[in-house]
Amino acid sequence: MLSTGLPQGAVPKLERPGPLRDRVYEALLELITTRALQPGQHLVESELAGHLGVSRQPVREALQRLNTEGWVDLRPAQGAFVHEPTEEEADQLLTVRTLLEAEAARLAAANANSAGLTALETLCAEGEKAVEADDVDDAVAMNARFHAKIMELAGNAVLAELAAQVDRRVRWYYTPVARQRGHQSWIEHRELIAAIADRDEQRATQLMREHTEHTRRSYHARARS
Repeated sequence: MLSTGLPQGAVPKLERPGPLRDRVYEALLELITTRALQPGQHLVESELAGHLGVSRQPVREALQRLNTEGWVDLRPAQGAFVHEPTEEEADQLLTVRTLLEAEAARLAAANANSAGLTALETLCAEGEKAVEADDVDDAVAMNARFHAKIMELAGNAVLAELAAQVDRRVRWYYTPVARQRGHQSWIEHRELIAAIADRDEQRATQLMREHTEHTRRSYHARARS
């Protein structure tokens, strides 16, 4: 375990090219999203810089940007801390997610082709394997890719843009309940695929609404336990 609390192997390599501050920002955001950096965790510039192999300046700039976006809290005389989302924040975002995803499912049922359905089947199979292997990180990643594919099949660029704005936070909230949702989540995904394949827009909408609501309720139940 590293001194900042990062699991060995969790620190991503900084991709090139691109401004260093942007690459550091993306690396830190990924560590927060996957909860390698936990809510409430103290973020020490010098330690993060050492882990990422950069100077403190791009780390400082990245933390300021993350603070502006609500991922990090900068506290006077204390430093930077990973933001701890309130129940209200989570509820509001997951409610919006339900609206966006339900409409995406309806449009996907209207527009999906055989190639799109095959892609959903493949992602679902990979997600099921991740659950079987108890690989939470991979299961979360496959879940995000599955939902992104449905959004793509919906064929609405504005809807996709709005969904992209909440995608990171959805992953952030989903990660702690991914193991709890486990197999049931992918059973629900299979039902969604069937509804989309049948071009049943009403059924796809209903299933997606129920699916995303299950995640929202699981998140709140976790916080109360």
